[in-house]
Amino acid sequence: MRIGLRMTIVALLALFAMRGSGLADETGIHIDQAWARATPGGAKTGAVYLTLSNNGNAADKLIATSTPTAEKAELHVTTVENGVMKMRPVPMLDVAPGKPVVMDPMSGYHIMLTGLKAPLKEGDRVPLTLTFEHAGTREVNATVAKVGAMRAGEMSQSVPGMSAPGESHMSMPGMQH
Repeated sequence: MRIGLRMTIVALLALFAMRGSGLADETGIHIDQAWARATPGGAKTGAVYLTLSNNGNAADKLIATSTPTAEKAELHVTTVENGVMKMRPVPMLDVAPGKPVVMDPMSGYHIMLTGLKAPLKEGDRVPLTLTFEHAGTREVNATVAKVGAMRAGEMSQSVPGMSAPGESHMSMPGMQH
């Protein structure tokens, strides 16, 4: 009997360990690849990017975000209209089953942090609370990548244990790093 109980406990622990770095729950909402760009010393704004997946059967909506790192955290989208880049808040983001929502510099969707209380420093973590219409609140930590990063994990060589040697770095036309 004791061997069977131990095997069950070991199997359960292995299942929990296999969940990886993302955050998932019984509603099917999964949050992965949460990251932010480092900001210069005097910056009062920053952005957080992440991927939302819904492995459940019912649609959900991301309706609010917050962080102790800034006065405000809002859902935003950046678009280009007639050659002019525009950024605006969005009231919510649909998270449909089987259709991941990717927030990254290329998609335009992001969580805008305004009124930063301190610069976002490479290697730090930004705690976030995401509120979903049905799934409720979820806590996640976004890792701060280097200034100008275009994806999660882009670190300067100067951050011990955080660099990604051999990675190619994307850049956008007209953007200086």
